[in-house]
This record gives sequence, C-alpha cells and structure tokens, in this order.
Amino acid sequence: MRDTWLIFRHHTRITLRNKFAILITAAQPLFFLVLFGPIFATFGSWETLVPGLIIQLGLLSAGMAGFGVVFDWRSGVLERLRVTPAGRLPLLLGRVLNNTFTLVVQTVLLVAVAYLIGLRAPLLGVLGAMALVVVLGVSLAALSHAAAMRLNEHLFAPVMMTAVWPLMLLSGTFLPMSMAPQWLSTLSYVSPFRYVLEAMRELFAGTYASGVVAVGVLVVALFAAISLTVGTRVFSRDNA
Repeated sequence: MRDTWLIFRHHTRITLRNKFAILITAAQPLFFLVLFGPIFATFGSWETLVPGLIIQLGLLSAGMAGFGVVFDWRSGVLERLRVTPAGRLPLLLGRVLNNTFTLVVQTVLLVAVAYLIGLRAPLLGVLGAMALVVVLGVSLAALSHAAAMRLNEHLFAPVMMTAVWPLMLLSGTFLPMSMAPQWLSTLSYVSPFRYVLEAMRELFAGTYASGVVAVGVLVVALFAAISLTVGTRVFSRDNA
C-alpha cells in the first residue's frame, strides 16, 4: 500500500503540473457536449447523451494511459524503477490510480458543464455513475498499460485508436443501440461498454434498482478483474 501510494502521489504531482493536458483530453467530449448537445436534446435527452460522452472520455483518457509507459520506457525511467525496492504490482497500481484520478476530474468537469447547459439528472444517480467510472477507469488504464508494454512504441497509438473508435460507436455513445439495425445491435453486445453505458443512463434517469443497472455493475466488475489480472501479469513479466 505504501509503495502504491508513493507511485500514485509521484505521478499525480506530474499530472497536476500539466493541467492543460487534462483539459486537452476532455476537450473532444466537451466539444460534442456544447456543439452537438443542444441539437441532440431536441429529439433525445441530456440524460442519454452525457453518459455516452463519459464513456467516450474514458476510452480517450484512461484507454490511452499507456502513453505514459511508452514515454517512461523510451526515457529510461522504467529501467531505473526496476532497481528500487518498490514491488512490480505497486508500480502498475500507482499509475492506474493516477489515470483514474485524472478521468474522475475530467468527468466531473464534463458533468458540471452539462448541468450548466441543460442536464437535470439526480445527484444520487450521478454519484452512482461516478462509481462505475472509477472501476471502468481502473480497468481501461490497466489494459492500456499492458498493451503499451507488449506493443512496439510506434504501434501503440495506431492500434489503440483503431480499437477505441469501433468500441465507442458499438457502445452507443451518441445514440442507444436499440435504435441501430438489428445486426449492429447484436454485434454491440460483445462490448462491455454497452452494458456499463446502459447502466449509467438508467442511473442518470433516476432508476437505481433495475436489472440493467445490476448487469452493468456485474460486467464492469468482471472487466476490472480481468483487466487487472492481465495488466499485472504483463507488467510484472516485462519488468522482471
């Protein structure tokens, strides 16, 4: 726990020194919110759009967190960390928690702007969705770090971006997949983000005890367990 806290604090200090980077990652969902939101609200609802933008933000922020490992590998930071007393698991968890912290800050900013321009979701539902965001952030960051350790540094960005956009669209980030053609809706069930997003939309609508929310919680918990297992094994093996 101490090693994890030290790594988390170190990376969080670096993150907070570069506040502009936090805003840049959140910029695209914010642009969609401000520019596309009023149009969407004429035939949909803010409670449908905002959770989708949160998933988009998670994929673009925590999903691309492995860039930090790429830079540290290139600059020799990982080599120096290998000779420290810190365990391999804390080296990963400290980074993952920092990435999750960044995602939470960005999500709070997104939701705050959404409230200013029309969102009226209940606070309890938003807090429940934020809990899902934390678990999702941990999952995505762990997988992203594992991918960064296994891929060539020049391949990480194109491979991740190629994966992110289809996952984003299949999750129904802009419109519910129930409005999609049957074959596309069926295909979207392979994405864990669809279940999480549907649970978030239920929470934003004020529905807490439903099967959709229960399935979303179960899926994100399983996704986190698998992601942390994969991330820990890859990170430990490649830093042995």
